[in-house]
Amino acid sequence: MQNTSFAYLEAKGKSKVWMAYANHCAGEEIMEEGFNPYSGYVYLALENGIQIASMLGQDVEFIGFDRHTDEEVFFDSYDELIEHLNQDWEEEVEN
Repeated sequence: MQNTSFAYLEAKGKSKVWMAYANHCAGEEIMEEGFNPYSGYVYLALENGIQIASMLGQDVEFIGFDRHTDEEVFFDSYDELIEHLNQDWEEEVEN
């Protein structure tokens, strides 16, 4: 039987978030670790503006901010998010 208690799922999400941090961006400063009760996400907010999040123990998502749309953008990998942000900055510099 699978454990579906909220505390278990939150702990599972935290472990996934910390593992993603260790594997992809361990050199980045952590601004905040938290839990959003409205979305159900556990997250690490990094000083570089990226968040690593997991909702109820699911796979992590890497979240950034799109300056053109004023919305959060979600990616399955850190590299995809970094590529998106780099393209965003390159477009900004070209204009």
